[in-house]
Amino acid sequence: MSTNKPVDVVTRAEAFIRQDDIHEPMHDRFLWATMQRRDAEAAALPEWEKLRDLASQIKEHTLTHLDEYLTQFEANATKRGAKVHWARDVAEHNDIVYGILHERGVTELIKSKSMLQEECVMTPYLETRGITVTESDLGERIQQLDGQPPSHIVFPAIHKTRQEVARLFARTIGTDPNNDDPHVLTEAMRNNARPRFLAAGAGMTGANFAVAETGTFVVCTNEGNADIGASVPPLRR
Repeated sequence: MSTNKPVDVVTRAEAFIRQDDIHEPMHDRFLWATMQRRDAEAAALPEWEKLRDLASQIKEHTLTHLDEYLTQFEANATKRGAKVHWARDVAEHNDIVYGILHERGVTELIKSKSMLQEECVMTPYLETRGITVTESDLGERIQQLDGQPPSHIVFPAIHKTRQEVARLFARTIGTDPNNDDPHVLTEAMRNNARPRFLAAGAGMTGANFAVAETGTFVVCTNEGNADIGASVPPLRR
């Protein structure tokens, strides 16, 4: 469960490193492989650095004119039939979300990974008011089943071995604790999640980009993602 308490990164990192001789080497191998894939993608694109600079300039410009772009987005999204709500703080954000769901009698919500909703501690807020929230991202769902917040903004369960995930799934969704094959674990979560998708009264997603001039938004996914969202990397040895 997420909290809004400060995180002592140093203490937690020391505990992670010292707990055994399994987690730190596993974590290092995964991060090294991730860096290699990133470098390979960059090398395959001659204009990589130019695109990075351009993206940085666009981001800086947008943030310094955010008030203008937000109102432009609202106007164009409204034209497309959307209803835009403005929240001044965490409390108002959560109240608005709950009000929309409660008004429509929604008791089960499917949501995608969202850092905003993590920062707003939205899921505990909804669950204490009778709304069951199911994370559709695999890494986020792993952490949710374990009663823990995500440990990384991109790879929420990067700190877990697949053996730990196998034991967690056995405890929470009834799988074989001795079968830690990533494909089996991913399929088990798909089968567990699909009935929830069909029964849910609403879905919620964050957005990687909101396009002011069209009133639309873009949601990006990692290559190889399955029905339930995130990738298999958290399940690697």
